[in-house]
Amino acid sequence: MSNVVVPQLGESVNEARVARWLKHEGDHVATGEPLVELETDKIDLEVGADHAGVLSSIKHREGDDVKVGEVLAVVEDGVEASRPGPKTAPGSENATPTDAGPRPVSPPKSAATLMQTKADAAPSQARAAASPNPPGAAAEPRRATPTALRIAREHDVDVGRVQGSGPGGRITKSDVTTAIAPSGATQRAPEAPPPITAPPATEDRREERVRMSKRRQTIARRLVEAQRTAAMLTTFNEVDMTAVTLLRERRKEAFKQQHGVSIGITSFFVKAAVAALRAFPELNAEIQGDEIVYKHYCDIGIAVGAEGGLVVPVLRNADRMSFAQIELAIRDFATRAADGTLTLEDLTGGTFTITNGGVFGSLMSTPILNPPQVGILGLHKIQERAVPLNGQVVIRPMMYLALSYDHRLVDGREAVQFLVRVKELVEDPGSLLLVS
Repeated sequence: MSNVVVPQLGESVNEARVARWLKHEGDHVATGEPLVELETDKIDLEVGADHAGVLSSIKHREGDDVKVGEVLAVVEDGVEASRPGPKTAPGSENATPTDAGPRPVSPPKSAATLMQTKADAAPSQARAAASPNPPGAAAEPRRATPTALRIAREHDVDVGRVQGSGPGGRITKSDVTTAIAPSGATQRAPEAPPPITAPPATEDRREERVRMSKRRQTIARRLVEAQRTAAMLTTFNEVDMTAVTLLRERRKEAFKQQHGVSIGITSFFVKAAVAALRAFPELNAEIQGDEIVYKHYCDIGIAVGAEGGLVVPVLRNADRMSFAQIELAIRDFATRAADGTLTLEDLTGGTFTITNGGVFGSLMSTPILNPPQVGILGLHKIQERAVPLNGQVVIRPMMYLALSYDHRLVDGREAVQFLVRVKELVEDPGSLLLVS
């Protein structure tokens, strides 16, 4: 017999939530086969069986919060382990019960009851008949991310009919959303138009109570913590994006042919931020007790909006990366954030963060620090504006920049000079080649 426990979840992550059981009590499992999906504040992960056997006992139901080291389930070793009596997987009211032997003779049943009894009597035969694998082979269950499952439940989408595009055929959020439109059209009956003259007798004033996800709980806690524990201030500037826009237009085809990815604006700001951090190392440091820890490397976090909330994967050693390497990494982060396949390593650490609210249309905002970091650079929407230039008023593509910083460590002078340095480098992108 072996226990299936909550594994180590990474730096500063001590708790998870049981999102979905992939196996039921009484099911045979193979070594390494996924048993349960856990949801943490950073990623969703699967926990597998250490040994082959029978899943004899599930200790925590779906939705339960569990800590590192807690027992999730018990697996009886060996394929000959005895099966328990009929049980239901936690959190699943429609799970198929498992029988261990012949049933005693019972009184006559109705046709509906008899059909259900036959369905319950042979779950393994039904699963084997539906499996495309040959007899004796372990059937690989169709897997879906917790986000995809939640959306599917909300829109009554059968995930068994959805083609997965994720790694190993895993069903992702985008797969389910693609399937929603046609299914929603067939499942909902057309509503009669409301009367034109008479208002409805009652108004829809329903309220819905939904439990916060682990990620959203952590985001809420950390944002309040950042405001409470840091002396946060924000300074603003604006940057003329003309030179970057022209350079991207001139080089985009050659860059894409050579590297297989388009050149965006974020890589210019990553390069500019790295150069500015070298000039103002306080913004790349952190406070630990009564000491200042200066980082002689640049791990730049790139904020990415995901279905479950904002995540910040980290560009390791960004000071050593080329434009192409930065663009490829950012594209990979965005893809895996949407699919829910980012790892804890992707999200751990970071010395400075860049967030781009402009992709959502934000013209100006105040970014909040990502503790224990003491600086975060906010990018915004590029918008044509009238600006004075050499005694004339001209139209230029302009972007507001915002730098939030911890005043306990960074003085206003350094913060302003840091932002000015970023502005100068972006307005003269050729200079980035000289400082990289």
